[in-house]
Amino acid sequence: MRILRSRLYELFEGQKRNERDQIRQDQIGTGDRSEKIRTYNYAQNRVTDHRINFSVHNLEQVMLGYLDEIIEALLTYYKEEQLKHLAASL
Repeated sequence: MRILRSRLYELFEGQKRNERDQIRQDQIGTGDRSEKIRTYNYAQNRVTDHRINFSVHNLEQVMLGYLDEIIEALLTYYKEEQLKHLAASL
């Protein structure tokens, strides 16, 4: 019984560890270039947000903290996504 209990314990602990590792890996990602959120291109005076495929051509203003255009685009995108999900669930 002790051997069976220890093997079952190891099995369940291994499953828990694998689940935790998978969640952690999903949160961290792979670190590839394809996972980048935003690109700052100084040569073309451009900022591109890859999550919403939005570019703005005033890098200097963005670097000074004027993020209104980017924030508005992000809010609009996420509101549209919420509406799509809501419409799909009806």
